[in-house]
Amino acid sequence: MDNKDLQLLVEQLSLEHFGKTFRHEASFNGRLRTTGGRYKLSDGSIEINPKVIELYDEEELIGIIKHELCHYHLHLEGKGYKHGDADFKMLLQQTGSPRYCKPLQAKPKQQSVIHTYQCKSCSFVYKRRRRMDVRKYRCGKCKGEIVYVSL
Repeated sequence: MDNKDLQLLVEQLSLEHFGKTFRHEASFNGRLRTTGGRYKLSDGSIEINPKVIELYDEEELIGIIKHELCHYHLHLEGKGYKHGDADFKMLLQQTGSPRYCKPLQAKPKQQSVIHTYQCKSCSFVYKRRRRMDVRKYRCGKCKGEIVYVSL
């Protein structure tokens, strides 16, 4: 799907679900990272994240377009177009638009590697996620030398 096809789809969905024409530009924006799409207040355009097509089906794409069209039509009518506004929530419900899109990024994995250090004098054990230079640090309890034990 290219920008032309997207423009036609947005115009069609606007007429079907809102009964109003979409008179601005709709395009894909590969720079969007965490959101499925956005409505730009400054020029009235709608941008869609191309990852939506790669990761999900056409139904998810249509849901995101309908969500952005809710912002679009309410803003042009001078009504509450923000996520928290009652007008926006009501229009989402009337058109069957989703409030949020599915996640587009995998959550970063938490580091599971634990480095273990031990004091030579008092045998106190230190566990750290990041490696440390044992030549620079001393034990916080007895000021003894610290040695690397294991992962």
